Amino acid sequence: MTEPLLTLRDLTKHFPSGAGKVVQAVDGVNLDVYEGETLGLVGESGCGKSTTAHLIVGLHQASRGKVIFAGEDVAALSGRARQSIRHQMQYIFQDPNDSLDPRMRVRSIIGEGLVARGGMSRAERDALIREMLEKVGLPSDAMERFPHEFSGGQRQRIGIARALVLRPRLVVADEPISALDVSVQSQILNLMGDLRRELGLTYVFVAHNLAAVGYVSDRIAVMYLGRVVEIGETADILNTPRHPYTQALLSAIPDPDIGAAKKARIVLQGDIPSPIDPPSGCRFRTRCPMAQQICSEQVPMLGSHTSQDRRAHQTACHFAGAMSWAP
Repeated sequence: MTEPLLTLRDLTKHFPSGAGKVVQAVDGVNLDVYEGETLGLVGESGCGKSTTAHLIVGLHQASRGKVIFAGEDVAALSGRARQSIRHQMQYIFQDPNDSLDPRMRVRSIIGEGLVARGGMSRAERDALIREMLEKVGLPSDAMERFPHEFSGGQRQRIGIARALVLRPRLVVADEPISALDVSVQSQILNLMGDLRRELGLTYVFVAHNLAAVGYVSDRIAVMYLGRVVEIGETADILNTPRHPYTQALLSAIPDPDIGAAKKARIVLQGDIPSPIDPPSGCRFRTRCPMAQQICSEQVPMLGSHTSQDRRAHQTACHFAGAMSWAP
């Protein structure tokens, strides 16, 4: 097996909350992302998806754990080595209305990273910006315009161009379609897929929408209250989910085929516990229909029951697969 491009080991981020308490936003996440693949990261609001994305690219500093990129511990690097790594890891933000500076022309927005990296003349930068605009489906004269002169979908294309102009190996996309009209979302998903194949990109794709994640991802990781509870190939997660939380998420997806047999809706009881004071043992146990005494006493470890392959279907549940599932 080839070594992963990105490895997260015991990645943890706790935010101070006053009175000596902390918000356990991300708590012990372990993930491997392999070159050329798209890993989808899904879960409810507040589960730690975006915080994990921020930790990967350095927008937050981890409280504990490691981000290893191309064999290098990112936190241990400094100076030019750290800057070089950062150029290879780029970010697509959720809302292009907020992430694009309204005072800057598109030329400056996309070219800002090139200026920071240095080593290119203005003519060389402009040529690269035009090329990237063409790749994302925008005309070259867009360089001279401001973000407000574009539609929401076009602004997100500018954000994608900004992320890709440095030719990164890894792109972290933090809910890149949630702020867009439904009619535009599929266009952006298809564009990202085309660019992945053309440029040899690796994606970490963060989203609430399981249908969208299933469409673009090779593997899916499901998060709940700061931890990964299940990960596996997309087909395995969508067709044979083992964790009761994943099963509940999938049962909530509307089925557009009115002639199809409707799958049973799994309704979770209660609210998501506070990340300031999460439950002992399994964090999902307070809402889980299968919870037993062991769930409050022991933290279930993420692992495969049949294989040592790190890409195998893995579940953090004492009773993985015990609940029947009929997609």
